[in-house]
Amino acid sequence: MSTFVWIVVPYACLAVFVLGHVWRWRHDRFGWTTHTSQLLESRILRLGSPLFHLGAFGVIAGHAMGLLVPASLTAKIGISEHVYHATAVWGGTVTGVMLVAGLALLIARRFVNRRVRRVTTTMDKVLYAALAAMVVLGMTATVGTNLFGEGYDYRETIAVWFRGVFWFSSEPHLMTGAPLVYQLHAIGGFLFLALWPFTRLVHVWSAPLAYLWRPYVVYRGRRGKPATPAPTPATVRDRTLHDTRR
Repeated sequence: MSTFVWIVVPYACLAVFVLGHVWRWRHDRFGWTTHTSQLLESRILRLGSPLFHLGAFGVIAGHAMGLLVPASLTAKIGISEHVYHATAVWGGTVTGVMLVAGLALLIARRFVNRRVRRVTTTMDKVLYAALAAMVVLGMTATVGTNLFGEGYDYRETIAVWFRGVFWFSSEPHLMTGAPLVYQLHAIGGFLFLALWPFTRLVHVWSAPLAYLWRPYVVYRGRRGKPATPAPTPATVRDRTLHDTRR
């Protein structure tokens, strides 16, 4: 069972992640957008979107540092385990709170505003439910286990297993002894990757980076006489009455 959960499922999810993006690009290229609803409601979005995205960037950076950087490397450059643990816990808590607040506002906006609710698709609802589940599990692990609980050194087990998945040397036994919330968060992360290609999250790969180096767009005024404005209905009526009387 552990082989299926910690080896088969991750590789299956990664395969769906890659092939799903290829399928989406070939068959739904015009749907490869954010499907923004900013024109329908902007007041809540103006606060919720920055909170969500800044929190997400911080959470992703924290996961990358914790899962991809070995403990031996941070020790070699002089970062003690206590300093790393304090930075990870408090940094994860702050960015996690931002992510929770932003996601809560975005979800509330989807259901409170009638016009936004009408354009919310079934896949949007699935995406928000999956995001909420991942955030709850992540905050439970960070705040509940590491901040107020006994703590758990995931760098010696989960991080090693995670790197092994991409090096094709996965060690499923490392996950069997991890706390349940970490197990659910880990397998939920791979399932979330499998869902990714079929949601609006594909817009992440279409970030307009070309705007950073493209030439400026220069607008020039049109020379010559300005165009004659179209006559108003009142003007047309007066002209018609004048011609009739003549």
